[in-house]
Amino acid sequence: MSQTSPAVELDPRRWRALFILLMGQFCALLDVSVTNVALPSIGRSTGAGPAELQWIVSGYVLAFGLMPVIGGRLGDTRGRRRMFIIGLTGFVIASAIVGLSPDPLVMIGARVVQGLFGGVIGPQVSGYIQNAFPRSERGRAFGGLGLTVGVGTALGPVVGGLLIGVGGPEFGWRLVFFINVPIGIAAVILARLWVAKLEPAGDPKSQKLDLAGALLLGATLLCILFPIVEFNEFHSGWLFLLFVPAALFLRGFIRRESRLTREDASPLLDLRLFRVPTFVTGVAFAVVFFCSNTGIPLVLSLYFQEGLGFAALQSGLGVSALALGSVVAAPIAGRLVPRIGRPLVVGGVAVFFLTTIVVGLVVRTSPDLTNPLDVVLRLVLPLFFLGLGGGSIVTPNQTLSLMDVDPRIGGSAGGVLQTAQRVGSVTGQTVLGTLFFVAVAGTQASTVIGKPAPNPAAFADALDIALLGSLVFSGAALTLGIVDLRRKHSRG
Repeated sequence: MSQTSPAVELDPRRWRALFILLMGQFCALLDVSVTNVALPSIGRSTGAGPAELQWIVSGYVLAFGLMPVIGGRLGDTRGRRRMFIIGLTGFVIASAIVGLSPDPLVMIGARVVQGLFGGVIGPQVSGYIQNAFPRSERGRAFGGLGLTVGVGTALGPVVGGLLIGVGGPEFGWRLVFFINVPIGIAAVILARLWVAKLEPAGDPKSQKLDLAGALLLGATLLCILFPIVEFNEFHSGWLFLLFVPAALFLRGFIRRESRLTREDASPLLDLRLFRVPTFVTGVAFAVVFFCSNTGIPLVLSLYFQEGLGFAALQSGLGVSALALGSVVAAPIAGRLVPRIGRPLVVGGVAVFFLTTIVVGLVVRTSPDLTNPLDVVLRLVLPLFFLGLGGGSIVTPNQTLSLMDVDPRIGGSAGGVLQTAQRVGSVTGQTVLGTLFFVAVAGTQASTVIGKPAPNPAAFADALDIALLGSLVFSGAALTLGIVDLRRKHSRG
């Protein structure tokens, strides 16, 4: 963009501050996936039925997906630290209410509030990196963010299984939410001590929140996300008729934001962002890759627990190699991306695509294998490389997407990118989960921990079909990356 951010003196505490911000981001991301493992215990403890259990998950996911753009704009105009503290404080209070919930209705309401505040946290992290770090350090800083995204998503089943194992079936699921309270309180206190205010400069009139735009955007995302998230519950294609009003709301939103952008009248989303080619490519790439990436831990967990009779902890440990690969790759990729650029992303997708095939082949060659140790050992290396591929994608794509964006609207840009990731995540989980459930329809699942399903091979086949769905998405991401590289090469 043509604008340039004002020069700022580097804060010597910026790396400590980033660590604190990432603590909050980790809690919010962990709660996206950790609840899946806890659902059986929640159902037995609270008497929640299938529809209520679905809403305990989807209420959070929907609210979490609605807020990044609005939260990013609030960070741009009200200050990153202020909005981070507000978001994390609300998240901690809601987490405590979830953990104390006496019945499913209270829990669902608290989960929605938890998701709303959680969605405010993420854009402050990416916006802070844009503001507080020089261009030469952003790759490394985004490496920490990519590590947090990858590990927070992949580690959810492991953490959930461990906490349920420690607390038992009645209290363990409450620990899943209570764990956010001490971490969140510590992060809020340290944020006040270490995170620089970096308050926005300029005319106070430019700090108004476009409420009409926020309502239009919220209605658009709700109409898009609701049928995707709820499809596995209702199994009705009629839900997707909501895409029609979504298109109308989106048209109204774009027209409004275009006018406000031209008039420089405090738009919720500065549409000049979409004149930045690296940003547009990064957003499109984030959608299709997250469709492929985030659904795999879900279907692996279903395969382990419903097909092979794994306990929650065994299931979580079964995907720990995936999280470990992300831990190893993300910081390294963050350091390499300034030198390698987009080819690093394309290479990471290629590794992810090929390793997904290997995981499917390993499952295919031993469909009747049910011993937990044997299953985990056969998959540990492929899943580790799958994590390496995924961990080397998220960080570089985030860095490259925001590289040419004016830091003054870095929060809004980060919000758009995170919304793209959330849409991709829920789409991938829904599509891959639906493929898995359709493939095992009518097949008896495991009903006792430690006792596999009568026909475990059917669940192995279902996992392979879900992985084929993942390959379609990662193949699309690979194609997008190659086309972008060829376009840049022809221009160069």
